[in-house]
Amino acid sequence: MQQAISQQQLLNAQLVELPLQQFIERVNTEMHDNPALEQQTDEPEYPDNPDFNDSLDAQDNPNEDYDSQREREERQDALDAALQSFGQDDEDLPVYSGSHTTDEDSHEEESFGINETFYDMLLQQVSELELSDEERYVMEYLIRSLADDGLLRTPIDTIAEELAIYHNIDLSPEEVEKILHRLQQFDPPGIGARNLQECLQLQVKRKLDEDTSNAAPQDKLDMEQLMLRVLTDYFDDFKNQRWDKLQKDLNIGSQRMQDLTRELRHLNPRPGASMSETIGHSIHQITPDFIVETQDDGTVTFTLNTNDIPQLQVSPSFAELLKDYQSNKDSMTRQMKEALLYTRQKVSAAQSFIDAIKMRHHSMTLTMKAIIQLQHPFFVEGDETLLRPMILKDVAEKTGLDISTVSRVSNSKYAQTRWGTFPLRYFFSESFTTQNGEELSTRVVKAVLREMIDEEDKRHPLADDVLCKMLAQKGYPIARRTVAKYREMLGIPIARYRKSN
Repeated sequence: MQQAISQQQLLNAQLVELPLQQFIERVNTEMHDNPALEQQTDEPEYPDNPDFNDSLDAQDNPNEDYDSQREREERQDALDAALQSFGQDDEDLPVYSGSHTTDEDSHEEESFGINETFYDMLLQQVSELELSDEERYVMEYLIRSLADDGLLRTPIDTIAEELAIYHNIDLSPEEVEKILHRLQQFDPPGIGARNLQECLQLQVKRKLDEDTSNAAPQDKLDMEQLMLRVLTDYFDDFKNQRWDKLQKDLNIGSQRMQDLTRELRHLNPRPGASMSETIGHSIHQITPDFIVETQDDGTVTFTLNTNDIPQLQVSPSFAELLKDYQSNKDSMTRQMKEALLYTRQKVSAAQSFIDAIKMRHHSMTLTMKAIIQLQHPFFVEGDETLLRPMILKDVAEKTGLDISTVSRVSNSKYAQTRWGTFPLRYFFSESFTTQNGEELSTRVVKAVLREMIDEEDKRHPLADDVLCKMLAQKGYPIARRTVAKYREMLGIPIARYRKSN
């Protein structure tokens, strides 16, 4: 069986996943491309569905001002020009193909001094490749799926399923992985890796390939090959700093081992963070999608940030044309039939886009309301230890929305609160059961872990196994690899990288 997805569902899914700034750009692009879509006036002449309502023809309105008349004439000219080139327009609903910008757009952003994120830098590198439209969409989807450190933690199988169900792109996991391998050739080295081991391997392979092509000294090539061997065959020993065992297994001298250790420590476990540094520490300017207000009595309210979003309506001139054409169906010429088809398509596309915006608003409102209800203590006190366990399924059940819709709303959206601005994903966490049987959010464990590392002696930083034992003593019995996982999620390097004199 194959799941079918309508064009309207696809449009709804595309709009709901966009953060605010990209959504505004998408709305403006749609207004530019579809002459039947225009910004709503203070008192719109037409309600949402123009087919069933009488209205005043602007041409017969003696009170119409010059600007309104000029706008109507310009739209009529746009219609006439489109009719002359009839058949060249795309008859389908517009489909958003990612966040790739043209050179003109990039220049405009630069002139206003907008900082680039490492995502922008990666998207710029995408534009330099020869890719099909489908490959480009998947590449940009992978980039948007990267964590802040530049690693891809979503399994390839899951990404392939999401592309098939929600984006109507049917690719096997192997085909998606091939596109990921191309992404992993981007700068900085290690970007797009699926785990720490692959991240470091990619960096060493890049160095080895470059030095081989540049005929670097043989001792340098030998060292890079030795590094790659360690990361491939002895990664567990390297990760746990079993240097004596490594030296013995590799059968190398102490000086060689010191050189190897030094080179390995120069590798970057967070290539995404380093990319932000190379472009001048320019941090993505966050525009919150939600404004959350907490009153002194504990009342929490929120609003959607809609200040810069144009309010849209179907163009009255197009709606009137459609009514005129439909009332003269019996005496229509071929040219009038073509004009009717064109007008109907544009009006339908405009109305579909407006409906998708309303659905986006509805989904975002329900999701944020549920998050506030489930995490009310945090919004009142601002203490992250008060965050209760919450997963996508909890919000989906409370709102009646599909889990995939909740996931799309939660991705790349931010909420401005009394305690700071947070990504919606911040409020989600798995549950954890203490020794006393109490169910807590894993964020509590992460907070304790961060506090322990902050208070450690930097001359003798705590290894993961030591942190594991200390957490157990505090009533949080978790495995050492779980400690390593939480530490990486907090963006904290391993002990040897935290050491300072």
